[in-house]
Amino acid sequence: MPKSLFPAASAEARARLEQDPTLKLINDFDWSTNPLGPIPDWPESLKGAVRLMMVASTPMVMMVGERGILIYNNAYADFAGNRHPEIFGMPAIEAWPEIGDFNRDNIERGLRRESWSLRDQELILNRHGQLESGWMDLHYSPIADADGQSLGTLCIVHETTDRVLAEKSLARSEERLSLALDGSGLVGTWDWDIHNDIVTADDRFAGMYNLDPLRAGLGVPIAEFMAAIHPDDFDRVNAQIEVALRDATPFRSEYRLVATDGTIRWVIASGSPRRGPDGAPSRLPGVVVDVTEQRRISEALAESELRFRTLADTMPQMVWSTLPDGFHDYYNKRWYEFTGVPEGSTDGEGWNGMFHPDDQERARQVWRHSLETGEPYQIEYRLRHRSGEYRWTLGRALPIRDAGGQIIRWFGTCTDIHETRLAAQERDLVAQELSHRIKNIFAVLTGIISLSARSRPEVKDFADELRQRIYALGEAHDFLRPHSHISRPPENQGSLKSLIERLMQPYRADGEGRLAFHGDDAEIDDGAATPLALLFHELGTNAAKYGALSTPGGRVDITGHPDGERYHLTWKEHGGPTIGGDAELSGFGSRLIALSIEGQLRGRMERIWEPDGLRVEIDLPTDALRRSARLPLN
Repeated sequence: MPKSLFPAASAEARARLEQDPTLKLINDFDWSTNPLGPIPDWPESLKGAVRLMMVASTPMVMMVGERGILIYNNAYADFAGNRHPEIFGMPAIEAWPEIGDFNRDNIERGLRRESWSLRDQELILNRHGQLESGWMDLHYSPIADADGQSLGTLCIVHETTDRVLAEKSLARSEERLSLALDGSGLVGTWDWDIHNDIVTADDRFAGMYNLDPLRAGLGVPIAEFMAAIHPDDFDRVNAQIEVALRDATPFRSEYRLVATDGTIRWVIASGSPRRGPDGAPSRLPGVVVDVTEQRRISEALAESELRFRTLADTMPQMVWSTLPDGFHDYYNKRWYEFTGVPEGSTDGEGWNGMFHPDDQERARQVWRHSLETGEPYQIEYRLRHRSGEYRWTLGRALPIRDAGGQIIRWFGTCTDIHETRLAAQERDLVAQELSHRIKNIFAVLTGIISLSARSRPEVKDFADELRQRIYALGEAHDFLRPHSHISRPPENQGSLKSLIERLMQPYRADGEGRLAFHGDDAEIDDGAATPLALLFHELGTNAAKYGALSTPGGRVDITGHPDGERYHLTWKEHGGPTIGGDAELSGFGSRLIALSIEGQLRGRMERIWEPDGLRVEIDLPTDALRRSARLPLN
């Protein structure tokens, strides 16, 4: 008995029909074990309906009988995905268990001869190895037998998943756009029907253009919107619209709107013409953005920039700035006037080429140090002038930091100090010459004393002491003689510790560290240096003659520390000859010390004779150490 749906077909016709894999499947299927039985036993109405379904291009499936045996065409096989061909000939509820209840209801309705349709029905199916949602239009009808009874249910399937997902995505996008527009408070939308001259707009757009939102939503002529444009901008905006329509090019315009209360706001309107069937623009949808605040900020920034450039260009110094990494990107007019270079030629690394060759590496290192540490930049170098000569310049820069402390820019200046530096060199020469002559006077005094002492042997000791005191005065003068920034020695010139170390140098001739300064140093000037030099000269001389420095193992510790507006010094001798009680000192040296401390420096001094050596406590006003501290504030 032939099993084919087309038993009368020739072998050639059958081969052609069975090029459809699902039709071949139905012909080759073993229906003898299926509740439907062999194909020849099927009702003719069923076989006719199956033949019609199998040659259709639309996905179609039959659920035959009370169990809903699945028979479907090749298009439905594609729809079934990985479930085909396993489900072919199976009961529908077993084939698609994830929608078993859904199919059971459809089978029962089909057997009751009902016809119905479902639009965009969502079904969660396992067609590709996992459950996933799909949407489809489903059209159900009964399979009628010759007696008018239903043999099952026929379903035509039209999958709409792609369209539904696209619509959902569009809806989400429109929702996000709506939320963004509503949240911004600055954006309105419109759509202009050019042929009918009707503009429909949202509430925000209507409000910007002084129109009732209800009327704007229904549509009004574009002239009513144009009425809100500032008179000075009207013709320009109208011309830009005409160009966009004529050339079918995007429209964009920035203009002012005048509110009913006279308030002026700036907006940017932009849109793109849409062509109609005739190729001419038929619609012009777009958006308008309120940029009043941005424009105000921009104008304020422009004004601030103008003020800065005006200030920078009127300053006598050369002003420059860099990015956080040190890239130079701005110079004021004074820079270009001084250097004579074209604008922009010294941006970036071009800056370093303006230095004297002997200063370039030093300047680069100092600048790199500031960039790495954030420390202020200060250096003197020679900068090439427009005349071709190199002039001495003082360079300074400070970092600008944000609220988080990060450097966002460096601002610096270059000051021409060439004349000042030359003048300082001249003053330094004069100061050196004057100092030399003063030292010569000390030398003459020392010579006179020596000559006088030769004829008066009885005053030799006094003359020796006097020469040593004059030597101390000479050391104090030389220590704090006037210096320029060029001639100033590298050591800590002008500190009490340095003066003491210089005066006590003769007592270190043996190479031993017999005298040490401890504690806090103090800055002194030439007014304090002279009495302090006499003080420590007398103490050192006495220690060398009678005290700790007169014995090989003796030593002296000098300690200084500030105490509010006072400065305290302690001279303590160790390892000297044993002292058998307090000594009475009433000689010239003692009176000289008292005159220096209590008279010139307005301080106090106390000698304490301790068993292991003399201790001298000296208390001085801080302002007595520096002339600048004694200057009045008003």
